[in-house]
Amino acid sequence: MLLETSRGQQLLDVVFKHLNLMETAYFGLRFMDATGQRHWLDPNKNIVKQMKGMETFTFYFSVKFYASDPCKLLEEITRYQFFLQVKQDIYQGRLPLTYDLAAELFAYAIQSELGDYDPRRHLPGYAAEFNFVSNQTKDLESKAMEIHKGLCGTVPAVAEINFLDRIKWLDMYGIDLHPVLGEDSIEYFLGLTPSGILVLRNKTKVGNYFWPRITKVYYKRKYFMIRAKDKTNEQNTYGFELPSKRACKHLWKCCVEHRAFFK
Repeated sequence: MLLETSRGQQLLDVVFKHLNLMETAYFGLRFMDATGQRHWLDPNKNIVKQMKGMETFTFYFSVKFYASDPCKLLEEITRYQFFLQVKQDIYQGRLPLTYDLAAELFAYAIQSELGDYDPRRHLPGYAAEFNFVSNQTKDLESKAMEIHKGLCGTVPAVAEINFLDRIKWLDMYGIDLHPVLGEDSIEYFLGLTPSGILVLRNKTKVGNYFWPRITKVYYKRKYFMIRAKDKTNEQNTYGFELPSKRACKHLWKCCVEHRAFFK
């Protein structure tokens, strides 16, 4: 495949074929431009033209649109890719967990990787071989190992479904976060979800705009605007500032794509 003449979809097709994925609509390829701004590879545009100013191309395969119930995905391989993505979200701190839930999910992840506990193969402290959370402790590893011992007979695919069934209820599951400044110059995150746009401050929800009530999203330079109806059907416009025009355009594009996908 010649990158000079290929469109994004051709590269995506190669990746999907390699991974044996059929339910492809949920996934995409991310990359960083020369300024460090994240982008999704546009399937309809020439690859090289999207990578201006870059000598080497590095793409990251990721879930682009999170299914609200990943357990209902049809293919086991699709669920497995969601499982891998969520594990990464947990390790990178995008999906905060309580201690007890972290231990339970850690155990499911071990069961998926190693299968049933076997004292002949799994030496004391074997959970330390896995990086599950960034602030991992010996105590968490010990609790995860105890839970893992009780999962005997659970095949990896079922362990992964049980894992996904626990995380799908979390408030921060599947949210595409973008850092912004509000009109009061306070730092917020806008989170794109299947149901709409969340406004978060210190990881606490302080606002919510549902897709059916959003009438327009647009941007002007570094300012991203949401026009939405309130409960009395009155139109209001809300503005947020982003670090750069590129970041603003990226948020706008992600927002348009999320709205179209989940609508």
